[in-house]
Amino acid sequence: MADVKFAVLGDGETCTGDPARRAGNEFLFQMLAQQNVEVLNEAGAAKIVVTCAHCFNTIKNEYPQLGGNYEVLHHTQLLNRLVREKRLTPVSRPGQTQLQNPASTAESVTYHDPCYLGRHNGVYAPPRELLGALPGVEMREMPRNSEKAFCCGAGGARMWMEEKLGTRINVNRTEEALATGADRIAVGCPFCRVMLSDGLTEKQSAGAREEVEVVDVAQMLLAAVQPQKQS
Repeated sequence: MADVKFAVLGDGETCTGDPARRAGNEFLFQMLAQQNVEVLNEAGAAKIVVTCAHCFNTIKNEYPQLGGNYEVLHHTQLLNRLVREKRLTPVSRPGQTQLQNPASTAESVTYHDPCYLGRHNGVYAPPRELLGALPGVEMREMPRNSEKAFCCGAGGARMWMEEKLGTRINVNRTEEALATGADRIAVGCPFCRVMLSDGLTEKQSAGAREEVEVVDVAQMLLAAVQPQKQS
């Protein structure tokens, strides 16, 4: 819709290796990372847009050690830039468009900072500016946000581990999000989406508001931008 020219690796794309490195399997990380760098360099990639905060951190900060030097953008950075340049124009509150994307309808939203986007890389403003550009959407911050944000529970390869003591991290964070009264919990990382969705399902099974949903920031933008006119 913004007339951005891009390419995808398709079958040539594999995991960046972040979970392997965080879990202590450095051999597997090196194998995956070197394979990716070779594929990306062969494709002549100079700028890479990622939708995962873990991929953002790994490709941006760790791949240069293996010969992979690229300009790396998180998708919220790119989308926010396109909105600021008026190449994408949010024209209605999500839910008032004709798009079949009911998960993105909301009058209020709270944003969860992914650790590897926020605290590790200092990217706080773009996703908030993007949500702030959506007509009729009220932004409600959680007490722990930006530099003081709390983890979703998936970082450090804990996506595949189970909490043994105390409250599960994802449930703790979900409770904080629900306490804002927001209709949507916006995220910018698939790890966060899985963890907070699981936490929300658990809370809703115990009686929490059924209409609350976890959505990516990009979904809310998609539902609010002006649809392309058919030529």
